[in-house]
Amino acid sequence: TGVQTCALSILMALPEDVFPLTLGGDHSVSMGTVTGNGLRGRPQRTGVVWVDAHTDYNTPQSSPSGNIHGMPVAHLTGLGDPHLTGLGGGWHMRPEDIVMIGIRSVDGRERDLMREAGIKAYTMKDVDQLGITRIHEETQERLNDVERLHVSFDADALDPGVAPGVGTPVPGGLTYREGHLLMELLCESGRVTSMDIVEVNPILDTRNQTAEVMVGMAASLLGQRIM
Repeated sequence: TGVQTCALSILMALPEDVFPLTLGGDHSVSMGTVTGNGLRGRPQRTGVVWVDAHTDYNTPQSSPSGNIHGMPVAHLTGLGDPHLTGLGGGWHMRPEDIVMIGIRSVDGRERDLMREAGIKAYTMKDVDQLGITRIHEETQERLNDVERLHVSFDADALDPGVAPGVGTPVPGGLTYREGHLLMELLCESGRVTSMDIVEVNPILDTRNQTAEVMVGMAASLLGQRIM
């Protein structure tokens, strides 16, 4: 719990009007960053747009691999190891305040837990059928009542041809433009209050391609425009 606790402590100490951009290693850091952003200043209802190839809704009991980076969302909603669900004094997210985009790899028991929780997940089939603009509109409608909106962007949400430097690549992901469009639309909403960029692995990258792409994604969310 060291990394998560450290992230939590740093973010809780920030003023309420600061926009935290966290550059993480694996996605488990989001247990600390999301909780910290929800609690800093005065605790507020927080929504999360989880951009990822994976739902990360395993628990220690359901996970085939035991990898903690496949468990952060479950722990944020109060499922899993008490050492991690207890971060922030037991502050938890409501499952209805989480929207996932880009999903294409889910374990069997994890899928059951997701359905039981009622978390909204847009798979790549949904991206193909509906398009990013409609998915963004539905996301904003679903998260209309949250006071803070956090974007947690895992580099493996993008297709490996766009972002090869990740530990768990899954073919058939978001294109370069789909990723940027989502970030641009989230920026235009004026509602995003914090962001994570995670799972960029320089050892596996090709000429720093993934790192540069993810810097661009963050720039789009923060207001960089084409015109």
